Amino acid sequence: MELRDIEYFEEIAEQRHLGRAAERLKLSQPALSKSLRRLEEAMQVKLFDRNARGLELTAEGSLLLARARDLRLSLRNVAREVADLSEGRAGHLRIGVGPAIPTRLISDALTKLSIDAPRVAVHVTISDADEIVPALRKGELDLNINLMHVSPPEGLCYVRLYEEEYVVCASKRHPLSRQPDVRLAELSNARWALTESVLPTQQKLRLVFEEQGLPRPQVALESRSLSLRLQAVVASDLLAYASRRGIEQAVAEGYALAVLPVRELAWRRPVGAVHRDEPYLHSAARRFIDILQACSSELRPGVNSAGRV
Repeated sequence: MELRDIEYFEEIAEQRHLGRAAERLKLSQPALSKSLRRLEEAMQVKLFDRNARGLELTAEGSLLLARARDLRLSLRNVAREVADLSEGRAGHLRIGVGPAIPTRLISDALTKLSIDAPRVAVHVTISDADEIVPALRKGELDLNINLMHVSPPEGLCYVRLYEEEYVVCASKRHPLSRQPDVRLAELSNARWALTESVLPTQQKLRLVFEEQGLPRPQVALESRSLSLRLQAVVASDLLAYASRRGIEQAVAEGYALAVLPVRELAWRRPVGAVHRDEPYLHSAARRFIDILQACSSELRPGVNSAGRV
């Protein structure tokens, strides 16, 4: 059994198909089959069952997959810890950032990191938690700067940075934009530009309407792009549900938007820097978290400390 056999096994388990796994790994299918047989012979167990849909993990295969991921992450952490020790402030830092996080905050923090640790190369991925959290768990990312869930993902730690407020907005030409107070019932016939239904923002909106006995919001436009949603709102009678800071930034850039005072939909969400709950944390990641705390101090009313979720 070789370490690469375990790495290939992980890809087969993810793809559930030898052909697709071989294509992803840039191997021939016979070579991948040979690797799998070698691993099964070394373990003296059958790792997959074949069915009409492809390959399914056996109970033994499922156990090996869980342990293989732990092993790979441990080996990677050891390698990076040694590199950190030998190279000082050098290495690579991979960060996932949620679309609702202010670009200026990340830009300022990265600028300070580049001055403090000029030999650290940073890769930033902008995406939502449903894509970033799995990448963080798999070791493909070191940090996730994002809105936090009420119930924390297992095996992750976070440093609380500040709170973000979610509000309803409309075009300044919208009739509701001139009202000092807007009741939720007045939005029951409105059409919305929302993020995807699997994400917490739209789920929260639906829940509030249902709790008040109102029909679900009518979704006219669904996109993960906040910029696209706000552009649609400006040009139409659509409403959006987004972070107040995101809306204020759009207004500063010339978007003719107004926040609607809908008390039932005012929602404060904590923002934090999330990492895996492991003994070793990349030194550049620790340094970047410290910088983020300092840079985000103006976004919060008080000083927050690191916490474990």
